[in-house]
Amino acid sequence: MADEEIDYNIVFPDAGTSERHWQGTKEPVVILLGWAGCKDKHLSKYSSIYNEQGCVTVRYTAPLKTVFISESFGYKELSSTALKLLEILYDYEVENSPIFFHIFSNGGFMLYRYIIELLHNDKQFSSLCVIGAVVDSAPGSGNIRGALRALRATLGPKISPVLRYVLLALFAVTVFLLRIILYPLTKYIHKNHYDAVQERPPAWPHVFLYSRADQVIRHGDIEVFVETLKHKGVPMDSFDFLSSPHVGHFREFPEQYSLKCRDFLVACMKDSEGTETKKRQRVQNQ
Repeated sequence: MADEEIDYNIVFPDAGTSERHWQGTKEPVVILLGWAGCKDKHLSKYSSIYNEQGCVTVRYTAPLKTVFISESFGYKELSSTALKLLEILYDYEVENSPIFFHIFSNGGFMLYRYIIELLHNDKQFSSLCVIGAVVDSAPGSGNIRGALRALRATLGPKISPVLRYVLLALFAVTVFLLRIILYPLTKYIHKNHYDAVQERPPAWPHVFLYSRADQVIRHGDIEVFVETLKHKGVPMDSFDFLSSPHVGHFREFPEQYSLKCRDFLVACMKDSEGTETKKRQRVQNQ
């Protein structure tokens, strides 16, 4: 791909699989947003859940610098990435299909936040029909210890110990100052992903898959987030796997995890019947 392009992967189902599952209706397009440091070979295991259901899948993971540096300093670099991701739907002429998201950890949720903002504000995308989203191990807020664990795991063992500790120390100081101490002021310039989505949430249904054993994202953050959006009228469901680690629910409970994703997708498709037509009629009448 060209340098200005984002590095994504898209998979189309064969016609027989799609017809078997969706019986003449447009198959969903599932956009998977990976966690920070996620390799595509890992994300592809999740996309196979949907490929086997006859869905089109788009896989993308934001670069580490945009998750850990740009967002920490308030640079909205992920906003342009979100725009490019949505434009992919038009490039492949699937913009009229139902859209479904599967988001992982804060790294995926930070990007999802900007996608939501574009869907709220940009008339270019007003006709897109989003039917639902699965959120895995997110969102979290103000947890420096968890963020450091995530960064340490992402850096991996190949980096030298000295450089690792320097990077972790710089990251901790930056996040503590900008996102904890000064946040009452800096939030007027750049809200974090947690507060931004809480303040103006999307209307489509969500299911949150998490675990109280997660050492990166506090389960309490997710539970508070879910309850807040429920009170705002957003259809919300959640499931606590209890013992699985951060973004490890599928690895620990593959059959249960896959079933929850498939069942939720099917339920969202059924609930959205007629929604796309009504939405397009509203847009045409404006």
